[in-house]
Amino acid sequence: MKYILGQKLKMSQVFDKDGKVTPVTIVRAGPVTITQIKTNANDQYSAIQVGYGEKRKLTKPLAGHLKGLGNFRWLREYRLNESSANQSKIGDKINIDIFKEGDIVRVTGISKGKGFAGVVKRHHFAGGPASHGHKDNLRAPGAIGAGGVQHVLKGTRMGGRMGGDRISISGLEIMKVDMENNILTIKGGAPGANGCLLEIQDAELKSEL
Repeated sequence: MKYILGQKLKMSQVFDKDGKVTPVTIVRAGPVTITQIKTNANDQYSAIQVGYGEKRKLTKPLAGHLKGLGNFRWLREYRLNESSANQSKIGDKINIDIFKEGDIVRVTGISKGKGFAGVVKRHHFAGGPASHGHKDNLRAPGAIGAGGVQHVLKGTRMGGRMGGDRISISGLEIMKVDMENNILTIKGGAPGANGCLLEIQDAELKSEL
């Protein structure tokens, strides 16, 4: 199983020998440290928890949980089968050498927040007519349902806060692995703003926030 945490640095592009340009995402990934191992006997499921990044100050419960391991900014948990979890030890480090060029991965992150957005931008509504007796309703949502219900039905698409969602993109390819600088070059775009946390893993691996 391949899994690692990293920070999105920037978008860039690479050129091949024929001059074809490919958009890529530059990610500083790992090393991550195993901070906890969960087993079926104690937790009713098997998984490992890993820590990444550095935080200046921890809460007392978290400092006790991470005692002797480090002040990690992020903790993430990955479900594994019992045998794979038992092969790991608390304090072990996972580096980007688990990946190689050509690997296909799934990248998960939090998308950029867009603030409050109307239905045209948020849900791609067509909007209303711009002429022939219509006024001030070019980007209005229009009808929102039957009048007899006397309330807005749950799930109705309306204006509201847009972005800030957990997004996963599958089928991305590892273009380059820079072991010296802990840099992964991933083909295509990854969710989130520069500096955000990214989870890079096999497609079949499940992670828990």
